[in-house]
Amino acid sequence: MMAPERLDGWLADPALRVFHRRGSQADPDRLWAAARGVRIADAQLLGRLVRWRIPGTPAELTFDELFRRPPFLVLEQDDRSLLAGLVGRIWTLRRDYPELQDPEEFRRWSTAGTARVLFASWVEEDSTLCSEVRVEAFGRQGRVGVATVRPLVRAFQHVIGTDGITAAVRQAEAGL
Repeated sequence: MMAPERLDGWLADPALRVFHRRGSQADPDRLWAAARGVRIADAQLLGRLVRWRIPGTPAELTFDELFRRPPFLVLEQDDRSLLAGLVGRIWTLRRDYPELQDPEEFRRWSTAGTARVLFASWVEEDSTLCSEVRVEAFGRQGRVGVATVRPLVRAFQHVIGTDGITAAVRQAEAGL
């Protein structure tokens, strides 16, 4: 299980947090392999939202590959988890995401008028696939910017579970 302290070590005081989980009959390693293989195109509405927010993202790219390339940065990973980060003005339609060089730069990020976003995915020992996103805003403009996207997050956050996690569980359980 992902210890809360592990996520708190990267982003402890989020202004916005989204968490989803779903159990599977597949063993944990098979579930994690399936989760790593979910393509943007497999996630229907979630995939379209990602491609809208990050123009140029190929539909055939997996979410695992997405989180391992700019504007994201891998912060931490192990056999059944991946933590990635992104910083910038996430509320604009422009790709206003500075490219980070290393995990410590993400940890230290505090530029006023921006946000820091932690994306965490993992599989627990009981074959539960989990996803958590945390957002921290910096400065007044950052808080206003995050507040402007909050209604969109509320309206669409469920697609992480209904599209992304469901696709992974379906793939993991295929043929069981």
